[in-house]
Amino acid sequence: MMTPLAFTQFYEKWFDHLHHLVNQLSDSASAFIDVKGDYSTNTPPMTAEQEEKLVELIGKVMSHHEEYFRAKSLLTENDPLSVVASPWATTLERSLHWVTGWRPTTAFHLVYTESSVLFESHIIDILRGVRTGDLGDLSPTQFRRVSELQCDTVKEENQITDELSDWQDSASELMDPRADINEKIERLVCIIKKADDLRLRTMRSVVGLLSPQQAIEFLIASAELLVGIRGWGSNHDRPRG
Repeated sequence: MMTPLAFTQFYEKWFDHLHHLVNQLSDSASAFIDVKGDYSTNTPPMTAEQEEKLVELIGKVMSHHEEYFRAKSLLTENDPLSVVASPWATTLERSLHWVTGWRPTTAFHLVYTESSVLFESHIIDILRGVRTGDLGDLSPTQFRRVSELQCDTVKEENQITDELSDWQDSASELMDPRADINEKIERLVCIIKKADDLRLRTMRSVVGLLSPQQAIEFLIASAELLVGIRGWGSNHDRPRG
């Protein structure tokens, strides 16, 4: 049985390993991707072996996120109110929570931000017709599919938000001695699980729309965001002498 204490310990170890994976992702980017932006028509394409290694690393990162949601699902079933309170998270993390976690549409903001930054940094090469292959080099088809996925995700986000709002609006039912408290808690469990399912599906879908190189860049950006927010939050929460 997953308890809040057990999940807190898991969460700390999970974040430590995420930090390790970020380093692996960055090393892979340095090894296989010209991170200096010195592109030329003579730059050899990524070999099949190099691409296979990137795909393998992407799989590791995605499995790590899946492991988090499996553990959280167990705790949600056992103690959903603790999941809402999230005592293992920093105050900054909790302030950014949408239904006990990060908002799924954050993934699209990351894609667009990274794409804009990289496009601007390689604009001369791109205008010369040199393909950079990174997030700054998204194809029109990729942009269209990302936009469509974003619209679908926003709709699901809104539906889940409405469900949580309805659940909160029915708080007065708790004062009715005839109310089925277990049924109300089960509704909360369902809402949290829907939100987590959308988070994981969105991440998988975005990665699936990108090339291995682009997926690595996206996963680096998303991991650095999670690690950075937790780091800032920990510094804020640390007792001041």
